Amino acid sequence: MMSLIPKEALQFKGISSFEDMLSVLGFYSVNNIIYMMVLGSIYTIVLTSNILLKEEYNKTAEYLLTRPLTRSEIFFSKLSVVLINVLILNLVTSLAGFICMELVKNGPFSVRAFLILSLFTLLLNILFGAIGLILSTVVKRAKPITTFSIGLVLILYFVYTISKITESASRIGYLSPFRFVNVDAINPAYTLNWWHLLYFIGISFLLTVLSYRLYKRKDIYT
Repeated sequence: MMSLIPKEALQFKGISSFEDMLSVLGFYSVNNIIYMMVLGSIYTIVLTSNILLKEEYNKTAEYLLTRPLTRSEIFFSKLSVVLINVLILNLVTSLAGFICMELVKNGPFSVRAFLILSLFTLLLNILFGAIGLILSTVVKRAKPITTFSIGLVLILYFVYTISKITESASRIGYLSPFRFVNVDAINPAYTLNWWHLLYFIGISFLLTVLSYRLYKRKDIYT
């Protein structure tokens, strides 16, 4: 029955055969896609898309802006909260994953590959956090955008999935941030891709700066 599953369907999970899942790192990387790359990104984008906007739809923006705080201080304090939350989430899950792999491993695994995969998972979460941040600054109406944010992550994951299992649609995968995370952690040639690293850092930084500039000029609904 397992042999009936197309090879492409396995490749987008970062494995080439079911034997790869028998390795502890292969099993971890497969599950990491769903639990941390997808769900972690959903958590982050929901957090950032509402952390500024909720002051408007909860009618607390007027009180907040009357305090002796500048918009810059408000923005960066909330940004700090987001970063701390995302860092703690990734640190705890990565540490838990590493401990579990050490407990159940039936052979050695590459700690370096594990750390690289964990790093890119963190960067992916931060990128979606930056996307959520800019969404909260461009929305005109003061209402939650949680559903839209979750849908955006799922659509981009779907685009990535289609690009991996359909050769003719492989190019559309570059529209999705998931495309720039190499999940083939069990490959002996697995290494840190500096261009992908710059992609995540650069896009996240640009979106955050743009969000900051837009927030300073935004008409806050009170």
